[in-house]
Amino acid sequence: MRTPDAVAASWVDALPGAMQPYARLARLDRPAGSWLLFWPCAWGVALAGGLVADWALVAWFAVGSLAMRAAGCVWNDIIDRDLDAQVARTRARPIASGAVGVRAALALAVALSLVGLLVVVQLRPLAQGVAVASLGLVAAYPFMKRITWWPQAWLGLTFNWGALVGYVAVTDPSPAMALLYAGGVAWTLGYDTIYALQDIEDDAMAGIKSSARALGPRARSGVAVFFMLAILLWGAALYVAHPDALAPLALLPLAGHFAWQIWRLRDQSPANTLALFRANRSAGLLMFAACAVVGLS
Repeated sequence: MRTPDAVAASWVDALPGAMQPYARLARLDRPAGSWLLFWPCAWGVALAGGLVADWALVAWFAVGSLAMRAAGCVWNDIIDRDLDAQVARTRARPIASGAVGVRAALALAVALSLVGLLVVVQLRPLAQGVAVASLGLVAAYPFMKRITWWPQAWLGLTFNWGALVGYVAVTDPSPAMALLYAGGVAWTLGYDTIYALQDIEDDAMAGIKSSARALGPRARSGVAVFFMLAILLWGAALYVAHPDALAPLALLPLAGHFAWQIWRLRDQSPANTLALFRANRSAGLLMFAACAVVGLS
């Protein structure tokens, strides 16, 4: 059974019936999250100037993003199984619906994490340490919606950690790396607030906290502020990496894309907010292009 935010049709539908719940548990029918985890890793490599000499890192990070996003989703669904059962969009998820048991889900999470470990051992020691340091953020994320009105901020800290890993996989830490990461956190606050608008009514009934609920009627303005902050921080990152007044201009296509998202967010229906959330795959690509232009210059 598909969840409402799954793609209309995917290769998962062709799998044997017994395998489909596990593929859906790993969100293999919903690739947007893997892209959103991958892009910050690629930005880090690109901004550090590693696209030529260290191009293989981008491929390794693609594998790691797919595996670790899947493992994180499994862990999230184990912790959230009771809450998921109370929300229309998530009650069909494999654990909440009973299609997959908790023990089987844990086994899948371990297997996926081993794939992530395979990627980590390809990195230099400093990057390995930075990558392992993210596990605390990943483990704590499912609990944030019970603790704070801003679980999207914690997701930002988690999902953009790859910018740090990608950067130090190529070169030593720098202020440009920190600015890149901070901009990613602001970006995630924006796109995940858009995503949370889908569930705002069900979340209120279930007592689930989110930035969409915290902002209420100001959600569109809040997303605009988050995206603007991301552009400012990323512009500073590009300038620090390549001190040329023209460097931040590489962000103009991305700024236009964000403006389009804000304009479209006048419609906050579930279908439109899901489409805008998924559009951030393109935003990540545009940011990668900006980092590549600066990193290769």
